[in-house]
Amino acid sequence: MGSLGISDTYQTSLRDRPVSVIRIRASAGDRLRGWLIADQHPIPVALGRGGIKADKREGDGGTPRGTFRPLRLWWRADRNPRPRTQLPVRSITSLDGWCEDPDDRHYNQPVRLGAGIDADRLRRDDHLYDFIIEIDHNTRPRIAGRGSAVFLHLARPNFAPTAGCVAMTQPAMLRLLARIGPRTKIVIG
Repeated sequence: MGSLGISDTYQTSLRDRPVSVIRIRASAGDRLRGWLIADQHPIPVALGRGGIKADKREGDGGTPRGTFRPLRLWWRADRNPRPRTQLPVRSITSLDGWCEDPDDRHYNQPVRLGAGIDADRLRRDDHLYDFIIEIDHNTRPRIAGRGSAVFLHLARPNFAPTAGCVAMTQPAMLRLLARIGPRTKIVIG
């Protein structure tokens, strides 16, 4: 029976520590697709239909340029086992939504769906929101009209553009979740 040596223990601890920075950039010649780089490993991603925008506005389809932090993982527990991650995790229920109305006091926040609540439903029939990494875009302060519901989530099979999010395959998402934590910087642009 062998035991872990000091270098083996060091390598294991490095692997278990979250990456400090991930970078997301548009592909050369295609502003609707891009690359997410974590630990020098490129992951192909779909970007917003408006490309990466420095002046993000509600409904413009742009993926916001800037530096963000992941806040938590939302996940469909009815479809997938809980993934390995150091992010706080919340299971998506049928009552979970996200307010995208700039005139609502709950703008760019999770809401409970019910009578009179108009929001983006997080529990979708397709698989785009089976895993959602919520980021701190337009949170402190929240400014009406500066964009809402900007997530990292799963891509459509053809990598079609998003409404402003960053989307990837499920295997890539699971690898990313295992490598990020609340202090990881997400640099877009």
